[in-house]
Amino acid sequence: QVQLVESGGGHAPFGGSLRLSCAASGRANLFNAMGWYRLAPGKQREWVATILANGDAGYSDSVKGRFTISRDNSKNTAYLQMNDLKPEDTATYLCSAGPATPGGWWAQGTQVTVSS
Repeated sequence: QVQLVESGGGHAPFGGSLRLSCAASGRANLFNAMGWYRLAPGKQREWVATILANGDAGYSDSVKGRFTISRDNSKNTAYLQMNDLKPEDTATYLCSAGPATPGGWWAQGTQVTVSS
């Protein structure tokens, strides 16, 4: 199985930056894909970004150009650098992982709050 431990998040001003980390443990092939989703009050869960172990990455249109996902395979850790934050980015961010796409295992989630 896979365990995910997420860290980072917190409060940021409009236009500010935050970085999330997600450390995975378990069989590496089970977390080939790592990524983040976010859940805001009154909204459905939204996919944010995904990165594969080979470095291929994808982003939702809402964060493209502002967020950067990366990973350090030697540390089994993925990172989400969030720049130019907006109030609409306020949400609980959930790290997830899986063999081909995220969604198989989930971290505990971390709150990101952006003030206007």
